[in-house]
Amino acid sequence: METFTSYDGTRLAFRTVGDGPPLLCLPGGPGRAAAYLGDLGGLATTRTLILPDTRGTGASATPADPGSFRVDRLVDDVEALRRHLGRERVDLLGHSAGGSLALLYAAAHPDRLSGLVLVTPSFAAAGVASDLGAEEVIAARAAEPWHAGAVAAYRRVKAARSFAEAAPHRLAFEPLMYGRWDAAARAHAAADPAQRSLAVGEHYYAGYTPDTERLRQRLGALPCPVLLLAGELDLWPTAASATAAASLFPDVTLAVQPGAGHYPWLDDPAAFTGTVEDFLRRTAAAGAPVSGSR
Repeated sequence: METFTSYDGTRLAFRTVGDGPPLLCLPGGPGRAAAYLGDLGGLATTRTLILPDTRGTGASATPADPGSFRVDRLVDDVEALRRHLGRERVDLLGHSAGGSLALLYAAAHPDRLSGLVLVTPSFAAAGVASDLGAEEVIAARAAEPWHAGAVAAYRRVKAARSFAEAAPHRLAFEPLMYGRWDAAARAHAAADPAQRSLAVGEHYYAGYTPDTERLRQRLGALPCPVLLLAGELDLWPTAASATAAASLFPDVTLAVQPGAGHYPWLDDPAAFTGTVEDFLRRTAAAGAPVSGSR
């Protein structure tokens, strides 16, 4: 673990894994320490993954002001880390709720990005629904032995008024978040409570109202290429939501990973790393925005 001091004096931690060109990876949850990202399915064999713990999670300090957990204010932590790393521009990856943060960072600092990778991201920051067609995805998995219990828990999580209220139902709901509910997925899900800060989760979107029009204008002028990677079986976001959100960007590659849920690097590591590495290599080779596909 390494540390740096952010804009308000809060000491934040990050670790580096792997070898190769750096890739700054923002974890989701919201409020889950970056440990759950692991080595992103082996992506660390070709990239140096920079994995920060969001303030209040993992090894990062908890500030006195819980309002600083809000997603738009976390943009300043990302910028502070970029400066600490001494990088003029970075390749940035955001997963889940970290995708919302990555979108806001891209809108605020477009000149600091060489490439943007959004992995099963939340679109809450852009005001785009993340669950388009979710019921169809749920129905398609009806033959799974865990289906009835997981769907009931999913309904309770959706109806919860807070992360604390949803917490008792999360483990029962988790099979819907993975393409395969195998031993690796169960272990990954079981690690969640110890890695998650409910306080960060509660404040992540609290009081945040996106300026949707301005954000869409900024993203629509983004100078770097974007990879938007969705899972075929994911519920947040669904592949349909990712397809709709692709129109936010002028230069986007949309990839829907077959059989994948919310953590595609676990469901098919080779497919995931191949998609991300191919995008980053093409971006680096071009040295400028590359043509994407929708």
